[in-house]
Amino acid sequence: MMARLVRKDATGPMEIKIGNESKWICMCGLSKNQPFCDSSHKKTAGEESGKLYMYGKDGTRIEIKQSDEVCKNFS
Repeated sequence: MMARLVRKDATGPMEIKIGNESKWICMCGLSKNQPFCDSSHKKTAGEESGKLYMYGKDGTRIEIKQSDEVCKNFS
């Protein structure tokens, strides 16, 4: 099995209205209830624009030190 790195830069969910009911879709990629939001995006508070972060299973945030070449290929 190969791991996959998916870039998500949203820090909040997207609201979808179905009739009078709202559904919240995870846009940060951290929800354990995909595709629905479970408020995990709150962990992204304090992220700095232009930096790359990875989150551990326990929710800890790690800043990824990136080279210019990696940034160009990943953008």
